[in-house]
Amino acid sequence: MAPPGFDIEFALQRLVGEFYRLLAALPLLLMALLLVWVGWLLARWLSRHAVFERIDSRNPFLRDLARTTVRWLVTGAAILVALQVMDATALVGAVLGTAGVLGIALGFAFKDTLENYLAGILMSLRQPFAPRDHVVIDGNEGLVISMTSRATILMTLDGNHLRLPNAMVFRSVTLNYTRNPSRRFEFDVGIGVNENLVRAQRIGVDELKRLDGVIERPPPRAYIAALGDSNVQVRFHGWVDQRSNDFLLVKSEAIRKVKLALEREGMDMPEPIYRVHLTEPRQQAPAAPATAAPAPAPSADDDIDTRALTDLQEQIDQEPPSTSERDLLDPAAPKE
Repeated sequence: MAPPGFDIEFALQRLVGEFYRLLAALPLLLMALLLVWVGWLLARWLSRHAVFERIDSRNPFLRDLARTTVRWLVTGAAILVALQVMDATALVGAVLGTAGVLGIALGFAFKDTLENYLAGILMSLRQPFAPRDHVVIDGNEGLVISMTSRATILMTLDGNHLRLPNAMVFRSVTLNYTRNPSRRFEFDVGIGVNENLVRAQRIGVDELKRLDGVIERPPPRAYIAALGDSNVQVRFHGWVDQRSNDFLLVKSEAIRKVKLALEREGMDMPEPIYRVHLTEPRQQAPAAPATAAPAPAPSADDDIDTRALTDLQEQIDQEPPSTSERDLLDPAAPKE
């Protein structure tokens, strides 16, 4: 028995009316579904157009991005047209409004992710560095392994992986040691204040010119850098071609060779001099005289192999290829 105040006949009439209205709208619904299906096919065809292959030849990352964007835009337009055909304008407005609010919410929620993604897109266009480049990014030094849509992967000089967010890489100052193969080293040598400083400079420069790994142009140079407490600081410069020689090994060998050359020429390289104040000592038994240790003889002037090291290069070669994310760096792409 129906509760009082409830008209079951009216409810059945409304239900039948809605059913007939649905049947009347069925052709429009089928047409709308057909429009969505045609739009999806058109989106697939456009995303596979030959123009995207030309984009791929210049930047492999932009191909997938452009194809995905075109596919979603065309499919979304087909859905909106289908809703208009069904005279669902109110639903279209609700969908667009919801999409706008949802986009703002997602933008705040995934701000860092979107920022890294956009920075990856821009850097894939600019190509600020190439694979295997020796770089320093925001104080982080290493060799570039790859760059994905979200992060730049470095191998540090001690063989560890370093993952830097693309947004930080995009904003940071980048020092690239590889872009210009010639790199200058410098070191200071303390010369006695009574020595001929010009002669000391000439001895060091001549020794650097003979050193394997120091290039001829620009030539090695030396100049007086500072007046110390007990010596004069002479600074020596030399240039290394990093494609054939290791920078640190050449610098190490240059310091050793210049030191030995100055010693052979009798140049005084004094140690720091300190002034000591003595007070009256207490009576003690006389100590046995200490015998001075003989000065170590200069080491043999052997040649050190300063050729470029490939330790990190070999480790990078052994890195397993990443199957989840694509490397955005193209060695053949123009660099900024």
